Amino acid sequence: MRTYDFSPLWRSTIGFDRLFDLAEAAQRAGEDNYPPYNIERLADDRYQISLAVAGFSPDEITVTAEQNVVTIEGHKPEKTEREFMYRGISTRSFKRQYSLADHVEVKGATFDNGLLKIELVREIPEAMKPRRITISGSPVGNVQQLEARAA
Repeated sequence: MRTYDFSPLWRSTIGFDRLFDLAEAAQRAGEDNYPPYNIERLADDRYQISLAVAGFSPDEITVTAEQNVVTIEGHKPEKTEREFMYRGISTRSFKRQYSLADHVEVKGATFDNGLLKIELVREIPEAMKPRRITISGSPVGNVQQLEARAA
């Protein structure tokens, strides 16, 4: 896969920092696929991220919501008291970040049967929602004729 150099665009644009950061993050997205995840659209303005975190307990996972980014981190303390002949269930530490669109907020997280589910909702503020504007017309008596020439 090719990597693109965005430095020429940085020199000639202002205010597109977030867009370039998203493009660079998309290039790196295929590097690590742990833990596996799904992103679902539940309704027009509701989404859910599901992560398969087998081997982790809820107290070993942190979910942090910042402005336009949700970060999920898992840290498993290393215990050397077990001897594995084969270890197929990975319990390595991970950090996953998802960029969120404007007005998408994290509403909650649940942990059930090894799946961490994060609920997301897009809530557009009232000031940004479309609104109907009433049109006020001038009364008929206020119409003025500009020229009074006969045809």
